[in-house]
Formats: sequence, C-alpha cells, structure tokens
Amino acid sequence: MFLIDMLKINEIYHSIQGESTSAGRLCVFVRMTYCNLRCTYCDTEYAFYDGKDMSVQQVIDEVEKYNCELVEITGGEPLVQMEECLDLMSKLCDLGYEVMIETGGSLSIKDINPRVKIIMDLKCPSSGMEKKNLYENLKYLKPIDEIKFVISNRADYEWSVEKL
Repeated sequence: MFLIDMLKINEIYHSIQGESTSAGRLCVFVRMTYCNLRCTYCDTEYAFYDGKDMSVQQVIDEVEKYNCELVEITGGEPLVQMEECLDLMSKLCDLGYEVMIETGGSLSIKDINPRVKIIMDLKCPSSGMEKKNLYENLKYLKPIDEIKFVISNRADYEWSVEKL
C-alpha cells in the first residue's frame, strides 16, 4: 500500500482577480491552509487552521469544474505545504493552466516551476513580520513575476521605496 500526498485546502472558488497585473480577470483561487506568519493586517486568518484533506488530483478535479484558464494558489501561505504545492502547480501547468502563486516571501521560492508566475510579498514594517522576509528569494524572481507591498502608512511607503 502507498500513501497519497494530501494537501490541506481551505477553499476553492471562482472569482475576479482583484490584485496584480491580472486584476479584472476571472480566476480560480485555491486557498491552502496554514501560515507561518501572523501579519497585523491579515484578512485570511480563517485559513490558518481550517481545511480539508484533498489529493492533488482532487484539487485539479475541482479546478476543472470552473472552466477557467487562470489559477492562483494562495493561502495562508501555500509554501508551508511545499512538496505537495510544487506538485500541484506543475501538474496544473502541464494541463495548460496559467498558474500564479501568492506567497508571503518568508519561505524559499527557488524550486517553483518556472512556468508559474510568482507574486511575492515583501513584508513592510507595519506587518510585524518584516524580519521574516527571505531576501534570498529576490534572486529567484523571473521577469514575469511581481513583488507586492502592503503599505499601511508613510513609513511602509518609504521602506518600500528604499527596497525597490
């Protein structure tokens, strides 16, 4: 007998992408459970612990129901479930989906399939998680990838300008 790698999935839903250069496009969101950060402004605390176990194939089956070419893997922090998350993204790419991942930037992105568009947060001071930024990740970003800053105040803005 063998074990099937399982993902802990908080929700899978179809909506309009509200952020990034894909804003306004229809998108299937795969929200994975767990996060290693506790940002002060988090709007998805419900994804810290709640979710159901699903195989990679079960997730793909759910995504296929929406007949939508754009899929975003998000969380929580999807890379907490690194091995299974990488497998899911690669399989979605193999099936012809345009795949994006939104990550908090505290875990390594170096093994993400190059076909996946990375949207990486750099945590500003007001997040309370600035010290968790893994700056090594910057060298793995591709020209198609994006960096995201959640700016809450003038100090965050100035910090972001300095980082850029």
